[in-house]
Amino acid sequence: MDSSTNPALDDVARHNQSAWDRQAKENCRWSTPVTAEEIADARAGRPRIILTPDTPVPLDWLGELTGRAVLCLSSAGGQQAPLLAAAGAHVTSYDLSAQQLALDRLVADREELELKTIQGDMRDLGALEDQSFDLIVHVCSNAFVPDVIPVWNECHRVLRSGGELLAGFLNPDIFLFDHEALDRGDAPVVVNRLPYSDLDSVSDEHYQNKIRTNDLLEFSHSLNDQLGGQIAAGFHIVGFFEDSWQEFKELNEFFPLLFNTRARKF
Repeated sequence: MDSSTNPALDDVARHNQSAWDRQAKENCRWSTPVTAEEIADARAGRPRIILTPDTPVPLDWLGELTGRAVLCLSSAGGQQAPLLAAAGAHVTSYDLSAQQLALDRLVADREELELKTIQGDMRDLGALEDQSFDLIVHVCSNAFVPDVIPVWNECHRVLRSGGELLAGFLNPDIFLFDHEALDRGDAPVVVNRLPYSDLDSVSDEHYQNKIRTNDLLEFSHSLNDQLGGQIAAGFHIVGFFEDSWQEFKELNEFFPLLFNTRARKF
């Protein structure tokens, strides 16, 4: 199994790299390796691919995977990449976190799957050649970069003509609320303006506490940047669905918390 690194990172990326390494070691929701039974389903042509927490993408979004070049871009640890490899794809997993990639390799080794891993920032896919992939699977992770536009531009560059990008992302309205208060069970109350940034939208004390506790730094992105950014990069949106997030049960009853897009490069 091949692996390589792309270490040029800014301060936010360096912090979130460390924070994701910690999350991976703690087996968070996006760092829990798939089971042997899930791999068996994928080998049988039924990979359960998650871009957002509660609802898998339709199988027809994935199409025939055998022999296709698939890029898993910041797509969790030990989950989407080995499942797609088990379904017959030639998979490259590209992630900021070495520990997330280690989970991909753990499952690949356990299940005797071929899988390539590259460590790097989702905004810079310079380690990848132009037009080298047929499909990109991008789990809802772009809330961890301040600017999402470079992500869409890079995805368009590395996809072949006719290739598709499957992406999940947060409804920006989720950032109107104090997530720590919601975790305590408080009623949802609007406290933030959009766009939200952990660098600019909170008190210095709150920010320093995130740095001290090695929590992830997060950023909201407008639908202009999430949807319009894909279109501006050259994609055609050909599929869409909303999703819930049961961990945020206080908000689920009010509005959809996440979106999934299927975009094609013509």
